[in-house]
Amino acid sequence: MSHSTRIETFGVEQIPDTQRDASPIDLFRLIFGGANTFATAVLGSFPVLFGLSFQAGVWAIVLGVTMGALILAPMGLFGAINGTNNAVSSGAHFGVHGRIIGSFLSLLTAVAFFSLSVWSSGDALVGGAQRLVGLPENNTSLGLAYGLFAVLVLIVCIFGFRFMLWINKVAVWASSLLFLSGILAFAGPFDPGYAGSVNLLQPGFWAAFTGSALLAMSNPVSFGAFLGDWSRYIPRDTSRSHIMLAVLAAQACTLIPFLFGLCTATLVATQAPQYIESNNYVGGLLAISPGWFFLPVCLIAVIGGLSTGTTALYGTGLDMSSMFPRLLNRAAATLLIGVAAIAFIFIGRFTFNLVQSVSTFAVLIITCTSPWMVVMILGLISRRGFYHADDLQVFTRGQRGGRYWFHHGWNWRGLGAWIPSAAVGLCFVNLPGQFVGPLGELAAGIDISLPITLGLAALLYLTLLRSFPEPVSVYGPKGAHPMLGRKAISSATPSATAHS
Repeated sequence: MSHSTRIETFGVEQIPDTQRDASPIDLFRLIFGGANTFATAVLGSFPVLFGLSFQAGVWAIVLGVTMGALILAPMGLFGAINGTNNAVSSGAHFGVHGRIIGSFLSLLTAVAFFSLSVWSSGDALVGGAQRLVGLPENNTSLGLAYGLFAVLVLIVCIFGFRFMLWINKVAVWASSLLFLSGILAFAGPFDPGYAGSVNLLQPGFWAAFTGSALLAMSNPVSFGAFLGDWSRYIPRDTSRSHIMLAVLAAQACTLIPFLFGLCTATLVATQAPQYIESNNYVGGLLAISPGWFFLPVCLIAVIGGLSTGTTALYGTGLDMSSMFPRLLNRAAATLLIGVAAIAFIFIGRFTFNLVQSVSTFAVLIITCTSPWMVVMILGLISRRGFYHADDLQVFTRGQRGGRYWFHHGWNWRGLGAWIPSAAVGLCFVNLPGQFVGPLGELAAGIDISLPITLGLAALLYLTLLRSFPEPVSVYGPKGAHPMLGRKAISSATPSATAHS
């Protein structure tokens, strides 16, 4: 424990091999801990909110989580290979200056999800305490709950990786057991034959099914930018298949909160349908819960909020320090962005009521992050998993040149795939009552933004790599992957050496 409570000194610089002693199991704990909370249970309730039956909801969730996990798994490799976070590793495909895109996306995603985790956990805690001990549910109690969560999360993140890992070792098992205790609370009235309001033969079924699957898919995809924050402490010689299996296993385990949300949502729809009509799943859960289950609800809120908040906020310190390496170290950057995020939490909730807007913003950020992940994954495959880790640190050291300098620090191949894919993806977003893009109604109301942006990014990036081969110096001894064609394999354009 004493080793866990030392303040972490490493930022985005390459972690020395002697300090890299984490394991794929640790990565599993951090990923699962970050998703084992009410926020995921709320996502699990959406099939019922969309009118699906219980069985259709299960299939939609399993399909979405599986697809998202398969996309996410390779993103866990970059940290172990390069000893730094994914934003810095993205410099290999976007250029050492272009990696700022990854840092910016990670920063926005982290602040959005940190805010949402504090709000949802605070609401659940106060709601549970109100029914358990009669605590008044007002702005004062909510403010105290938000402040408690936010400050605790900030303290853990300032201490850094090992303290966060220790917290998640406890949180993973505790939250899982508390969710599973819901079997005792709801097994009696639960009906697996819940039919919903939309069946397979009705016109709106596939829109509801696809929307539910894509929402479930967005949960694992949202972790893509952060995996390197945690896997950078894994030794570089660790089996890559073991790392990806840890990611897949963590996402498989998120079916616990997902299915908890789905099962209890069917009960809310049956016993307290007014909450489903107002899209208030947490309120409905509290309304139908037996009295003894209010304590587990409060504990899940505390443990889950702390775990999710730390996994989101921790990366902000890394990303902020990576953008201003000469001004801020990791701890100082974490403190700065943490204080700003806490201020945003209170202003956004009590002054401007931005909770719904931030939820929408989080979805839009994921739409922009997804094509960035595609470029990273296809880049990993095209380079055969080989990187020059030292050249990734050119920007951090204030240098110029290196194998990833490309065109003044920008690789227009990666940018040329990401920019149009993200823009087109945003056009296809369809969040009724929140945000509908210009092309959002083309698929009969179905939000197909994720498959569109993922597919377009893959097509554009592979086309650019084949048509305009990268310098041979970015590849390892085995050269480029055959999928890039002979032109790319035979390319031998020289690149500069890094210099101050």
